[in-house]
Amino acid sequence: MSARLALLMGAALLCGGCEIPSDTGKPCVLVKKDPNDPSGLGAIPIAPSDLRFNQDFISFGSVDCENLVCVRTAGTEIQTTGEGDALQVLGYCSAPCNLNSATDCSVTSPQTAPDVKATLACRPLLLDEAALSDLKKSDPDTYRSIFGENESPNFCASSLSSTGN
Repeated sequence: MSARLALLMGAALLCGGCEIPSDTGKPCVLVKKDPNDPSGLGAIPIAPSDLRFNQDFISFGSVDCENLVCVRTAGTEIQTTGEGDALQVLGYCSAPCNLNSATDCSVTSPQTAPDVKATLACRPLLLDEAALSDLKKSDPDTYRSIFGENESPNFCASSLSSTGN
């Protein structure tokens, strides 16, 4: 009995030191709200025509990402997968972050593209915090339908300097 307990405790201690990889930076499919879903919860892949070359695109609800956030950085080449009606635009998984933290955007996913891995940092992608707060107070339903429960404009994203902007 004590040998089992020792084995169990040893396994627990070993697993406690294991690093769980983050999917930040991993490729993901950019999505938008499905206009044909009456619940308002459904998502469909975006089309390349939904993007503007010099604008960041943040996608909430991407099931490819643990935080459900997928980003495409302004000024980067549009990456796609599939063909015809199955064409999907790719971004990379992101997460809310703190501008004062050096580790919030660390990349551990082996699937991360080298250019994303080299330039990923915490930066604002949404309206500033005051505008987000004002919208949340004045129209909470609209706020929730657009931003979910997100409270911050800051997300892990490739830095603008890498795109030449």
